[in-house]
Amino acid sequence: MKIQPATPPSAGSLRRSFLKTFAASALAPLAAAQTQRDWSGKNPSRYPDPDIISLDKRFDKYKIGNTPIRRLHTGMLWAEGPAWNSVGRYLAWSDIPNNVQMRWIEDDGHVSVFRNPAGYSNGNTFDYQGRQLSCEHGGRRVVRYEHNGTTSVIADKWKGKPLNAPNDIVVHPDGSIWFTDPGYGSLLNYEGEKGTLELKEAVYRVDPSGRMEMVTDEIYKPNGLCFSPDYKKLYIADTGATHYPDVPKIIKVWDVAGAALRNGKQYINMDIPGKGAGLPDGIRADTDGNIWVGAGWVGAGYDGVHIFTPGGDRIGMILLPEICANICFGGRKRNRLFMAAGQSLYTVYVEAQGAHIA
Repeated sequence: MKIQPATPPSAGSLRRSFLKTFAASALAPLAAAQTQRDWSGKNPSRYPDPDIISLDKRFDKYKIGNTPIRRLHTGMLWAEGPAWNSVGRYLAWSDIPNNVQMRWIEDDGHVSVFRNPAGYSNGNTFDYQGRQLSCEHGGRRVVRYEHNGTTSVIADKWKGKPLNAPNDIVVHPDGSIWFTDPGYGSLLNYEGEKGTLELKEAVYRVDPSGRMEMVTDEIYKPNGLCFSPDYKKLYIADTGATHYPDVPKIIKVWDVAGAALRNGKQYINMDIPGKGAGLPDGIRADTDGNIWVGAGWVGAGYDGVHIFTPGGDRIGMILLPEICANICFGGRKRNRLFMAAGQSLYTVYVEAQGAHIA
């Protein structure tokens, strides 16, 4: 029998075979991740939760071995600004593009629309009198919801010009209100009302009398902010890389000197060698001075929450299947971390406690 030589494959068939093999290998990890975890809660993941990652033994004291990351709600467009109400035992947060605020009630896990419309609100917090404060993109203002149901405007202008679009907000025990104004909510109609930014991006303080001061504009696009547990330092996330070339993705820290900030410097860089650098967004401090950072825009294995020591060492990560925009501590013992991430709200218990009221 005469054996015929095999016909060599064409260049086109080789290319198709290569692309098929490459696609299968590239998608395999993603497909595995999607099938390994059921976010409905019907098929829980095995303890310890594989997405709560200790990078340093210093994180071990905050990591609980028999608790899961849970998805509490999904179906939003861009979840932001979680804030815990200790009296009502509920979490309020914003769904910016849908122009609503949502509420999750601890008693039975009920989720409902809290405010509609909500001024395309972003960051939220509660003050020491239990009143909610919100940063509204739509009206370019910071508002306070009073106990009698009325709304007070805390800030909407600086030196006669409209604010850009307030983003995130914290309160100080002296009664002052601090907020960032990067302007994202005025850049597109999707998250507010598109319009011209008339002010340099900055951070402001409003004292109890209503007097407003600009405390720093030494940052490209100030985003999330939080105080240290003793209120002697203020941390601010810089997301200027979204619009300014070559801007590092960092968090800066200042000394708080009464109504002023001093000695601004870099606290941490968000880069992970081999993975890349994501954007830091909402941030919170625990009672030990660690900074918990909602982060993302890199992908699987990075997006979620990054935990840093007061000295700036990354010691842990809580990985999520979505970009984490903002976080807060809540629950009866303030040891429950709530994470507003993309289209969903997540939570996990940790052996850390939030340093501040919201």
